This record gives sequence, C-alpha cells and structure tokens, in this order.
Amino acid sequence: MATTPAPPQAPPKPTWDPRRPEPPFPWLRPTIRIRLTLLYGGMFLIAGILLLSIIYLLAAQAVNTGNAPLFKIIDGDSIKVTSDSCPAVNNASNISLGAFNAAISECIDHQRQGALDNLLSRSLLALLGLAIIAFAFGYAMAGRVLSPLGRITRTARAVAGSDLSRRIELDGPDDELKELADTFDEMLERLQRAFTAQQRFVGNASHELRTPLAINRTLLEVHLSDPGAPMELQQLGKTLLATNERSEQLVEGLLLLARSDNQIVERKPVDLAEVAEQAVDQVNGEAAAKGVVIRGEQTPAVVQGNGVLLERIALNLVQNAVRYNVPEDGWVEVTTEVQHGQAVLIVSNTGPVVPAYEIDNLFEPFRRLRTERTGSDKGVGLGLSIARSVARAHGGHISALPREGGGLVMRVTLPI
Repeated sequence: MATTPAPPQAPPKPTWDPRRPEPPFPWLRPTIRIRLTLLYGGMFLIAGILLLSIIYLLAAQAVNTGNAPLFKIIDGDSIKVTSDSCPAVNNASNISLGAFNAAISECIDHQRQGALDNLLSRSLLALLGLAIIAFAFGYAMAGRVLSPLGRITRTARAVAGSDLSRRIELDGPDDELKELADTFDEMLERLQRAFTAQQRFVGNASHELRTPLAINRTLLEVHLSDPGAPMELQQLGKTLLATNERSEQLVEGLLLLARSDNQIVERKPVDLAEVAEQAVDQVNGEAAAKGVVIRGEQTPAVVQGNGVLLERIALNLVQNAVRYNVPEDGWVEVTTEVQHGQAVLIVSNTGPVVPAYEIDNLFEPFRRLRTERTGSDKGVGLGLSIARSVARAHGGHISALPREGGGLVMRVTLPI
C-alpha cells in the first residue's frame, strides 16, 4: 500500500525585508548616534576654537598693556623722571635709590595685576557670550534633528482622530528615524486594510442577517393575520414573533456596536439638548405605562459628531433608566449642559441598589448584573456597550455612579 506523501511545508518567513538591500558597509550608515556625535562634537570644536581665539587676543592686549614703559627720563643732565602710572617716581631726586627701586617694583606688580584682572573679566564675558550662542545654536539644531519625531507624532495624532489614510512619508537619510517612519507607514497600511475589511464584513453581515429575520417576521405576521387559525397556533406564532423581534434587536445592536467602535469621520454640529428631547419623546409611552416620571432641563450643548449615533446614546440610557426602575413613584432625570468646555449629558434614575464593584460590568456586552435588572424582556444586554462605544468614537467617555438609595447616575462627556 503506497503511502501518501506529506504536503510540502511552507518556507520560513524571512527575518529581513527583501525590498531593502543590505548596505555594503553598515558601519557607514548615517545613524542618529553618528549624526549627533558629529554635530555636538563639531559644535564643541567650533566653540573651543572661538574661545581660544578670543583668549589669545585678550592675552595679547594684556601683554601689550603690561609692556608699556613705567617712566620717562625728561632731563638727562639732572636725571629727572616722570611717570603717569607710577607717581612715586616723579620726585626721584628727593628719594634714595632703594626707595626708587621699590617704587618701580611695586608699580610693575600693580600693572601686571591690573592686566591679569582685565584679562579675567573679559574672558568671563566672552565665555558667557559663547555659552548663550552655544545654547541657542544647540536648541535650534536639536529642533532640526528631532523635527522628524514631531512629524511622526502629528501623523499618529491624525490617525488617532480616525484618518487612517495619512502617511508620514519621511524623506532624508536612511537613519533610525526614517526606519521608524517607514515601519509606522507599513503598520498604518495594514490597519487601513483591516478596518476596510471589517467595514465590508459589517455591511455584508448586515444584509445577510437582516434578510432571513425580515422574511421570518413577514411569514409569521401573515399566519397571525388568518382569523381561522387555531388558538394554539396563534399563541405559538406570537411567541415566535417575539423571539424573532428579539433576534432582530440583537443583530441591530451587534452591527451598531461594530460600527460605533470606529472613529467618526464625518462630523456635523449636533445639539445634545435636541438629542435628549428626541430620546425622551420616544420613551414617554413606555414610561407612562410603567408609572415613571421623566423630568429634567435640557440646555443647549452643541458638539461635533453623528446625530444618529448620539441619539442612540441618549435613547439607550433613557430606556434603561425607565425599564430598570422602581415599581412605584419612580422618576428619571435627563439634563444637558456645558461644563468646563465640554458637553455633558446626565441621566439619573431611581431603581434597585447597584453595588459599586458591579458598575464596570454594566458596560460589557451580554454581562448581566442580576436577573431582575436584565431580564429577557428588557433588552439584549448591549445598550450600555453601544453607548460606551459611540462615546469613545466621538472622543468622549461615559461613566456610571450608584445613587444613594438606589438607581444610577449616567454621565456622558463629549468634547465641543
């Protein structure tokens, strides 16, 4: 019996980039370390040469001052001496020879000390001036060397703002910064392909999942419209219709959650007060049926974003506040305002006591806090997850705090 040959294994992935040939002399590559070494070494050399030249000129001036004659003989017959820098020898005829020599030595020492003091003071001034010039020149050169990092940072910030089409495309020497920029561009290319594939998958899944559920709903509604259908069949049809409706809500929630995880590219002015009012109008009927009073004041708070998604945040929060409330004398308060340069939507409600350590679980998909709070007839467990994803997509965040006496305070903060 012949044995089946094993399929050939794939070759190992190369650890180098075949598109970049290895340079013949890697140690000659103009790396950042070599460039900085040459730059600051050259600056130190230039500063040393300038300082040495200045000291040489000052020393030459000091030596020239020190060599000036201390006195002049104005009368050779009677040997009369006069001096501007040594007044003690002006009356040399009235002093002894020893006193004359001592006065000359003292004047020489005084003149030498004056020249040294002058050299020191001017050298310190020259050093201070060179230090200022060196710091200014070094700051400018450091900014020039680090400018590619600023370009990379600006591109990364633009990408964080949802613009995956941006690229650095850094030119210049083949150093570490260019290698980092090229690697970042390749990563952005892969991310863009991944996000494009995800959006395509979400669109296809939206069509493939909605179509059979819509057909099921239509068939069930047709059978339920038959007046001659048995009571057991009608009851079964209503149960299946409710199950199908829940499945539709689950699919819609999953698709919206997948879409809202991405950043919002097209933004328009949206007033949170108007969004909150729309959400309250849609929930008023359910709130009246449960005996829950909706109150609160909505002041204008305009943000840049997607109105449909922002309305979904408000609708999910208000619906949860109405559904998970107390049986009697319950209320929901919906307010919008501007605080510290940010738009804020606050939804607070009465309800069961929620432990603080369970707050984070509320925002996880399909995470149930307790049976009475997330029963099968109250939702699919995606409302707060969708709200958090939409808030993040708009550059904001959502937080929850337990109320004293029961219920929650949901706070959505969005940049203006």
